[in-house]
Amino acid sequence: MPTRHRTRLLALSAVIAAAALALSGCTTTPSPSSSVAASGSAISAERCAENKAAGTINYITGYQYQASASILDILAAKQLGYFDALCLDVQIQPGTGDTAANAQLVAAGTAIFTDLGGDADLLRSQSNGVDVTGIATYGQVPIETLMTMPTVTDLKQLDGTTLGQKGQLPPEIQTMLLDAGVDLSSITQVVVGFDPTVLPRGQVQSLTGYKSNEPLTLQADGTDVKLWNPEDYGIPGTFGTVAANPAFIAANKTATEDFLRASFHAYDYCLANAAECVGFASTLSGAGYDVDHNLKVWQTETGLVTSAQPAGTPLGSLNAALMAQEIQFLVKSGVLPTAPDPASATDSSYLSAIYDGTTLIWPTP
Repeated sequence: MPTRHRTRLLALSAVIAAAALALSGCTTTPSPSSSVAASGSAISAERCAENKAAGTINYITGYQYQASASILDILAAKQLGYFDALCLDVQIQPGTGDTAANAQLVAAGTAIFTDLGGDADLLRSQSNGVDVTGIATYGQVPIETLMTMPTVTDLKQLDGTTLGQKGQLPPEIQTMLLDAGVDLSSITQVVVGFDPTVLPRGQVQSLTGYKSNEPLTLQADGTDVKLWNPEDYGIPGTFGTVAANPAFIAANKTATEDFLRASFHAYDYCLANAAECVGFASTLSGAGYDVDHNLKVWQTETGLVTSAQPAGTPLGSLNAALMAQEIQFLVKSGVLPTAPDPASATDSSYLSAIYDGTTLIWPTP
């Protein structure tokens, strides 16, 4: 199953806009077994009224109901009644996997929030004139990886071989190869689908993918592969960036804070109750949902979130220093034409309002 990170590779189409108009048709209901909503009764009448005044908050997932960080926790917040507890009317629409399209829908106000592949997608959308603001980032490490068979012990062994990618070579992978001394011009790049078995079958000698997807599929098949990760070469990256409509968040401060608050509260719940939360997604998705795979997706991504989280910072924190490094990298690799001002790309005020240090304030002050 594709992850939200492949969304960088899909072309924007008119079909997306039409599909987005159906936002109100895909909602969830609170879990009858959950008593957590009652704990939100401390919300003041004034704050409740402010949140209700914000109206319907449409959220588009990065890719379907996949159990990714920044997707599964929001589904769970809806199911567990956390949004209701904070007087928020949140409607959830499964996305098609196109971050560029999702960002445009948020900028247009058709949706209010969406999760993007990472800060790079946020910055690229903004550089293309799409008016969105980043309000949280889950993972502070690249999610991309390059897979080879274990016989490859040096990336320079890939000279003269065939590399499989999903439509374009991710800049993180390209830079990693160049930094390792690979003669990229000698490599034949072919576009492949999302079946990673092309690697063990020998159809390609290296394959781009995502740590929380293709390697898990191969592992489940009993295939051992080697992962070459950009961060091991000093290449920055992020994943699970929450993008918001700037006009909405400016006019609805408490609703924006409490959307994040409920989502992060659900994230903590799902860390301890992963199977239950993946079950929510499975029910919403219907037949064909791979529960076992998605459970591993969630566990892999939350593991990456935890391991990369800077000490003393809370979940979702916006890392200005990391973004500055990523901007330099994206300009150098040609993804961005010029370096934007990191301060204008994000707004950390909503995140800082919901934490006491690194402790999430629940339900509300």
